[in-house]
Amino acid sequence: MTIPPEEFIEQSKYYPIIDVRSEGEYEHGHIPGAINIPLFNNDERATVGTIYKQNGKQQAVIKGLEFVGSKMASFVKQALKLKSENILLYCWRGGMRSNSMAWLFETIDLKTFVLQGGYKAYRNYILNSFANPLKLMVLCGYTGAGKTDILTALEQNGEQIIDLEQLANHKGSVFGALGQLKQPSSEMFDNLLFEKISHLDKSLPIWIEDEGNNIGSVYINNTFWEQIQKAPAVIADTDYNIRLNRLVKEYACFPKEDLKTAIKKIEKRLGFDKCNQALKECDVENYRAAAEICLTYYDKAYYLQLLTRLGETFNQTPRIKTDFINAEVINDLKNSKKI
Repeated sequence: MTIPPEEFIEQSKYYPIIDVRSEGEYEHGHIPGAINIPLFNNDERATVGTIYKQNGKQQAVIKGLEFVGSKMASFVKQALKLKSENILLYCWRGGMRSNSMAWLFETIDLKTFVLQGGYKAYRNYILNSFANPLKLMVLCGYTGAGKTDILTALEQNGEQIIDLEQLANHKGSVFGALGQLKQPSSEMFDNLLFEKISHLDKSLPIWIEDEGNNIGSVYINNTFWEQIQKAPAVIADTDYNIRLNRLVKEYACFPKEDLKTAIKKIEKRLGFDKCNQALKECDVENYRAAAEICLTYYDKAYYLQLLTRLGETFNQTPRIKTDFINAEVINDLKNSKKI
């Protein structure tokens, strides 16, 4: 049975999803929660594709059958391990790969639902969904203000949040990859973001951190990013020394060579002399001094970003003292919502 993306996504709350595309396709981007049972592996897919272009569909199908024949029992065993009588399944366009696997699973009495239009249709569906208005509330604040900790505290106090940096496996600055897992592709980030949004109540406010249009190597969907830019904001006003101490605590635990590599990435923005001084401070493990030099750049850059973002509303934007993240601060933030 073939079902459209909206129904497929709804059914994924109850039934397992199988992605039958190659490992490479799956790794680049897949529906969150899907397991990969590739009909063809990377090399086999390339071979079948080449034969299709050079010799036509019939010869490509024959070669595909040669690849698949010996693996059919394995496919069935993997599907049975999911312990579900209903299976959701997709390939790239909802064509031969997914329909072939669906036929196989149905021979062992597994009810199989194929995604109409495949992963391509899913992608179109979620990208269009980013235009749906959300009641975003944007948390702004200088580097080291503890915005992620504030979001966590808000969530623990019943607020809805989207932690973009968690989804991107990156904390935003040139130091943001330290201690993090490999970043997803921008495509996979979209999928994870949609998945997160799908579990939220769209009628209620959703807190989100102010970000540029990229987080490390991940780019935020432009339509969604524009929603962030237009949403009401609150500035987390945190004392400079508290921010500095937080940054030292957060990053001084990493190898100095990793820190120096990160600092070198902003040499042009720091200037040669300041960059060189920051590197020397790292060499003698005076990480506070190195952080002060870097903050000079980041504070100036973020101030300009805030001016651009807030425009004429800059001076009217609520500022909440967040030197300490306690119940009073969280209550002040919650009361600042203007949605």
